[in-house]
Amino acid sequence: MVVLNRSRARMFILAKQGLLGGHRFSGKEGAYAYVRQAGCIQFDPVDVCGKNAELTLQSRVKGFRKSMLAELLYKDRRLVDYADKELSIWPAEDWPFFSPYRERSRALGAGFPGLAELEREALAYIRANGPVSGDTLPIDGEIFWHSSMHWSGNWHKKSKAARSVLEQLYTDGTLVIHHKNGSRKFYDLAERHLDAALLTAENPCADEKELQCWRVLRRIGAVGLLWDKNSPALLGIGLNADQRKSVFSDLESRGAILPAQVEGIKPVFYFRAEDEPLMQAVSAGTLDQRPRMEFLAPLDPLLWDKSLVAALWDFRYSWEIYTPADKRNYGYYTLPILWGSDFIGRIEAVADPKNDMLRVRNIWLEPGVRQTKKLQLALERTLRRFSRFNDCSGVEFCEQEAGPR
Repeated sequence: MVVLNRSRARMFILAKQGLLGGHRFSGKEGAYAYVRQAGCIQFDPVDVCGKNAELTLQSRVKGFRKSMLAELLYKDRRLVDYADKELSIWPAEDWPFFSPYRERSRALGAGFPGLAELEREALAYIRANGPVSGDTLPIDGEIFWHSSMHWSGNWHKKSKAARSVLEQLYTDGTLVIHHKNGSRKFYDLAERHLDAALLTAENPCADEKELQCWRVLRRIGAVGLLWDKNSPALLGIGLNADQRKSVFSDLESRGAILPAQVEGIKPVFYFRAEDEPLMQAVSAGTLDQRPRMEFLAPLDPLLWDKSLVAALWDFRYSWEIYTPADKRNYGYYTLPILWGSDFIGRIEAVADPKNDMLRVRNIWLEPGVRQTKKLQLALERTLRRFSRFNDCSGVEFCEQEAGPR
């Protein structure tokens, strides 16, 4: 078993994720390559200084622009947005693996009286008129409906019939998202955008256990180094403790994952066998450790398991977007700041592209982080790059905050 100190465990994870040393991912092809490596990146519609998926990519992909992700999703169709770890973005080539999601969606939909007729109406309209949203599909009324995207089995609500039938057909796999206009989703027939062979391919996994193994292996690859304990990084797979241990055991016995012990931490960690050369480079001290400063997304794969981050980095991050303002420790939409192999603080910035300005509301540095000239220069460079990512040409600190503190 590989034995690591916490410093080398951090370096391994960051190098695997493309956050340490020179950029491993560049441009649109790099964005696609990173999503393939991670398996999925989470989508969230809130856009303060970029949406979560865009923020995830800008921190890893040199020269990334928001339009690149939109092209991969809605022009090239190499990526799709669908359920995985909550609502996520993942490679279209993985479509066959998610057939159980679609089958369950169709089974749930069959239990709603009258839904089949609404589906026929919606599909006929889309075939004749092209992509629609819940506001443009001419189906009136409201229905009580269960969103199978949530997989809880008991979540019902009264919602617009047009919106509900579109989302049902989307989770069935009959429709895909054609494009988005802000937060509005426009749907079209999947058969118009995904290859027929992909749509009709059988699930490569013979049974549920094999699918669980595939998904856990995928999540280990997304984080880099994942411990064998209940982890938010495995959210959406639906494993209890015994199932999780069985999956980890199966993957290890196949040689798909390898164990690692981090000094001072009891649970065993695992990494993908294909990453053994990277682990050897970390152990030998030959890893490219050139420091980069990056602002991370709130739902970044590195932050999926906040307990793991606290254990390895002693950094505690909470996304306070849903926390009442008077109870927040930091801000509405703060991003962790990573510099080299350390979390040094967090930033709250708001993009104002109409006025061509990225407005920095506050920067909070971690205890013990000194404001050196080197840190200031790195922060200035990162802010300029982050400003360009948000289609702004300038950076402005809010009056009440003259600069980082």
